[in-house]
Amino acid sequence: MPQQPCHITLTSPDATARMAAALAPLLRGGDVLLLAGGIGAGKTHFARALIQSLLPVPEDVPSPTFTLVQVYDTPEFEIWHSDLYRLSHPDEVVELGLPDAFESALCLVEWPDRLGDLAPLSALSLDFALDAAEETRHLTMNWTAPEWDSRLEGILDAVA
Repeated sequence: MPQQPCHITLTSPDATARMAAALAPLLRGGDVLLLAGGIGAGKTHFARALIQSLLPVPEDVPSPTFTLVQVYDTPEFEIWHSDLYRLSHPDEVVELGLPDAFESALCLVEWPDRLGDLAPLSALSLDFALDAAEETRHLTMNWTAPEWDSRLEGILDAVA
């Protein structure tokens, strides 16, 4: 279990992108990031910045809202970026192949509530919330896998 949830205030889209870039080098194949939050909370912006920071050659990173899953190749692992908003049952997640991808790819899952019991216990949860200030977002990170304790050590300093 995490010692405490990690709370970060992101005051601009650039701050959100910096957070994603700071987290990116700590990630590896088999990691799952559960990106929760309402529409417009910054999930896709965060995912796009994280993916772009891991790609060897920059490329367009569209939202997977309509395709459901976008896959990217890096020299170390595949990145699966999924948006499950339009799914109505966890069986549809299985049809997409996500449970298999959880084992070897870095998976970024928007609308993780659609996973039901398929959400990996080792996942890192990132919950984005809107603020009254137009560009400000509040990010809460939670985890239960002990390995995240050491992997995320110093992340707050990296984005300050």
